[in-house]
Parts: sequence; structure tokens; C-alpha cells
Amino acid sequence: MSDLRKIIIDDREIEVDPALTLIQACEVAGIEVPRFCYHERLSIAGNCRMCLVEVVGGPPKPAASCAMQVKDLRPGPEGQPPVVKTNSPMVKKAREGVMEFLLINHPLDCPICDQGGECDLQDQAMAYGVDFSRYREPKRAATELNLGPLVETHMTRCISCTRCVRFTTEVAGITQMGQTGRGEDSEITSYLNQTLASNLQGNIIDLCPVGALVSKPYAFTARPWELTKTETIDVMDALGSSIRVDTKGREVMRILPRNHDGVNEEWISDKTRFVWDGLRRQRLDKPYVRVDGKLKPASWAEALSAAATAMKGKKIAGLVGDLVPVEAAFALKQLTEKLGGTVECRTDGARLPAGNRSAYVGTATIEDIDTADHIVLVGSNPRTEAPVLNARLRKAWLAGADVSVIGEDDDLTFDAVHLGTGRDALIDLVKNAAPMDDKNVIVIVGQGALREADGEAVLSQVMALTERMGAKMLVLHTAAARVGALDAGCVTDGGLKAAVADAEVIYNLGADEVDIDPGAFVIYQGSHGDRGAHRADVILPGAAYTEEQGLFVNTEGRPQLALRAGFAPGDAKENWAILRALSAEAGAQLAYDSLVQLRQALVAEVPHLKTIDTVPENDWQPLVLTSPANAEFRGAVADFYLTNPIARASTLMAELSAMSRSKEDPAIAAE
Repeated sequence: MSDLRKIIIDDREIEVDPALTLIQACEVAGIEVPRFCYHERLSIAGNCRMCLVEVVGGPPKPAASCAMQVKDLRPGPEGQPPVVKTNSPMVKKAREGVMEFLLINHPLDCPICDQGGECDLQDQAMAYGVDFSRYREPKRAATELNLGPLVETHMTRCISCTRCVRFTTEVAGITQMGQTGRGEDSEITSYLNQTLASNLQGNIIDLCPVGALVSKPYAFTARPWELTKTETIDVMDALGSSIRVDTKGREVMRILPRNHDGVNEEWISDKTRFVWDGLRRQRLDKPYVRVDGKLKPASWAEALSAAATAMKGKKIAGLVGDLVPVEAAFALKQLTEKLGGTVECRTDGARLPAGNRSAYVGTATIEDIDTADHIVLVGSNPRTEAPVLNARLRKAWLAGADVSVIGEDDDLTFDAVHLGTGRDALIDLVKNAAPMDDKNVIVIVGQGALREADGEAVLSQVMALTERMGAKMLVLHTAAARVGALDAGCVTDGGLKAAVADAEVIYNLGADEVDIDPGAFVIYQGSHGDRGAHRADVILPGAAYTEEQGLFVNTEGRPQLALRAGFAPGDAKENWAILRALSAEAGAQLAYDSLVQLRQALVAEVPHLKTIDTVPENDWQPLVLTSPANAEFRGAVADFYLTNPIARASTLMAELSAMSRSKEDPAIAAE
């Protein structure tokens, strides 16, 4: 404790780390200091001057508290702790002056501004400003930017805090935004009017303290005080980002990030943020039964009866999709096993060994990346598989970490040493690996390395590499439901092919990425009329991830609880309840009548699922080292925007997908 320094803020004496800035020291003391440009996850700009404080005994003018550290303060004449005042007449007058300057050119369009009601400028003008303006001259106007279909710009409102520039440059790793001009002519702009080439760009909407950058799809649809806010978990990738779903009536109006230092900090990907329009389209809202080759609407009694009749006495295979909560996967496993069938969750063919959590999850946490000195990526492109994790890797790289990549040579937004594209590069690295005892090393293996026939051999090599380097391993999944379903034991010896081979009835629980051969009777349970529903003989409409409570386990093995934000449309029901009703109809009744009872049965079998939001430690069990085939690693995600049925139902995701493909096409010269 001796390295802490005493400081007096507004007559309160506290001890803080001398490396803290004054604005951080004020937060430790519980004192609010207004700010526009300062953000704790971005570099310090010090240009809005709203956070001015008085340093007693310092220069006779207020100091910017975001740019001055505690160690820069001088003690009193007799060695007393330095004194800082945040509410003196000097500070009050300075803040009023700064606010008056900020509002000189700001348009008075609060009633129609989309930021109204949750605007930092509005709040701080009321709290720290004056109630009149001395400025009578015409206000400056600025031209709008075209940043693409996600972010709408009103640059006349911009106060040049540069948060958007710093975020895109430092966190997202793109260089399209910047500030040009001087004085009154200064403006935030994009290079050659380019749209933003990042799948994290939506975060600048949250960062903007005024209404200069707002959400284009959400604009003019709702006011913040009309919305019901539900804190839940994202399932668009396996990271399990903490999100807030805002609903108006039965409709999801927008999705925002929540702060979680251990997972997503306070960022989310554009797919997570803007996929909500896919929750409204192509929804299954009534059961269907195929009659004479055509799907026809049916009642729940007819559909359940048709499904139960088809299942009795037949060889059954259950498939668990990528967006299924653990409870539904567990209920499907119990039902199919009671009827003598098997269930499989590795629908992409990933060779992940069941029962060995250190092999299908690893031993590293996402937070370990922050302190890593060396990172090895094997068969993974985190920029498309988990963009928020990629931003964390970039943060580690900026802090000095070295990154090596085996696999496709993609642009990851940070510099990396490319060791090769195939398994031979991995084998060479394993042979030459030596302990790095003085360094924190993390090996991240993606699904692109594990979904081929030799996936288990590749995984054995990765685990050997982890051991020899004295590292930690993280398996980067692409499906939100995968780890939870593996925990629940939803696996068949021999994988997907063995599960569906000779199966007479296939129960497809939301697995829309699987092609099912003709011949088998297919029962599809899911939320959207995607590929799985087209192949089905019976369709049972289920709830989407915002419409039921459910457990999910993220890629590091952290159990998380998703809460219901709304209700499923029409006759659609919660997934576990459909399976419970069907079990009674099929003569293999499951032993629970409520979600609570189901969770109790689940936790009795998988105890670590009751420790919500903690990462259990996994015992290291390396696989027997075997040699994989000589082949290249291929990416796990072909199109970032169209990975699941909800995204494929979204018109905005389709537009973004088309835009990203057109950017990749080579430019054609004009003749």
C-alpha cells in the first residue's frame, strides 16, 4: 500500500494509485466529473475541456482532469496532500463557459433528434450550463457523411470530441475516419467519403455523446422512455456478449451492449446490434404437417400426434442447432435416448471429444488475452468468427503481444507473423516448440481447424503445442449453443454421419445448416422458415433467443443466463415445453413440468452450470498425439452476416453481406 498517494478531493481524503488521472481519482472518491471526449477504453484526447477542475496551489486556471495524473500534483507547503476542487466558483464558471462555447453552433433540434432523452450534451447542459445564450450570429452547418447503412450522421451536431475517430482507429483497427481543417472549419470526415469497413462500427453510435451519429435502422421508431429494457446474452457468435434488448410491445426495437469486462468489455458486433429485424421476418408461428407432399397448417394436437406417431418404434437421431439453449438440448437428449435414439450437436462436423472439457473449451479465459505476451492462432479468423474477441487481440497486440497465425492469411486489423496455411506448418511449430516460461502464451484454435476428418489429430497437435510452450489453450467456437450441448453430453460416437446413418426419423432442433438426405422423416423445431423447415415433414414452431429464458455456455466455458425480452409470435412455444409435450404424446414422458424442474435435473447432471457467469477450471487432459493429413486450413465462416436463420431473415444483414462481397471484388478500370 506504500505506493499509493493521498489526495484531497472536495474535502475528502482518499488514497489512490499515482498513475491515475484526476478524473479517475474523482470516480474512486465517488465524485462525478462531466466529460465528452474522455472514455476509459480510448486514448486521452483532452479536447472538450468539460472536465476542468481546480488544483489548489497550481496555476491560477482550471486543469483538464482527464489529462493530468495524480503524480503530477505538488504537495502543500508543509507536505500536505494535494487538494483538488471540482465544485469551486472557478470550476463552475469554467464549465458554464465551455458549455456555452459547445452550444454556439449546436442546432436546437432536441425534439426531433434521435438521441433525445439519452444525450450526454442534453444532460450536462442542464446540470452544468447556463439557461441562456449570448450568441446571436448564424450557426455553422456541416455536410452529412455517408458511413453506410448502419450509422446515420448529422454532422451539424458534432462537437469534435473525436471518440468515433479514436474508436475506429484504436479498437476497430480501421483508418477511414479522421478530423480535417482548423478552427471553425474543422470537421470529422471519412477518407475519400468511404463507408466504414468494419463489423464493429455500430459501437460509435453508443460512444457519440451528442446526436451526430445515430442508428440508421432504429431512427424515428421509438423513444427511450417507451422501451422495456431486458438484460440478456447474445447468441450471434459463441462469445456470449452481454446485451440489452429494448422492446416496444411485442417488437424488438434495438439491441445495445452491456459492460462485461470478462467477455465483451462494452462492445458488440454489428450483427449482434442490428440483427433484430430478422426476428420479425420469416417466423414460424403455427405448426405444419406435410400432407400429400405439401406442408399444411395444423393444430398443436395434430402436429404433436403426427410427430409422436412417426417416432414410435423407429431409429431416431436428434440434431441440436447453433442457437439452442442448454435446457432444450438436454430435453431433446433425454427424449431421444428414452426412445432408443442418439443426439448430436457437432452439426458442422467438428471433431471435438466429448467428456474432455479441456479439449473442447480449453484452459484460458477471454480476459487472459489482455495480459498475453504471445498469441498463436490456428485455423481461425477471429475477425469474422468473433469480432469483439478480435478487438481484444488487437488491444493485446497494441500492448506489445506478438501474434503468430497458422491458416488463411487474412487481415486481422493487427500485424501477425504468418507461419503457413496448412497442417505441415502446425507440425513444424510443435516439433520446434520450447517452453516460454517467462511469458504468458495463449494458443487459440478455431473451428476451421477442427471440422475436417482429421480434426481430432489437429486438436492433439494443438494440445501438444500448448503443453510444450507452457501456454493456455482457448477453443474459439462459432456456435453459441455448442459448448452447452457438449456439456450436456449431446454427442454420438462417430459424429454427425454416425448419428444420421440409417436414421428413420431425424428430430432437427434448429439445425438449419445441415443438409438431410431424402428418405428420413424429419421433424423440425425452430423459429424461422429456413432450410430446415423446407425439408421437414412436421414443423413445430419454437421461440427465438429473445423470447425464452435459457442457459448458454460461451466459448471459454462460462455459463450465462439469457432472459426473455418478449413473447414468441402466434402459436409458437418455448423449446423445452414443446419437447415436454411431445414426450407425453410419444409415451416417453420427461420427468419435469416446469423450467425450474428441468434446470434442477440439468444441474444434477452437469453441476458447473449452476455457477452463472463464472468460468470453471478444466483439468488438462491432452489427447494422444497423432498426425493429421497434409492439407490447408480453411475458414469456418464463409459470410459473417449470414451465419444463422435469424441473420438470413434480416434484410439489413443481406444488404451488408452484398456490400462486403462487392468490396472484395476487384475494381474494374473504366475504358
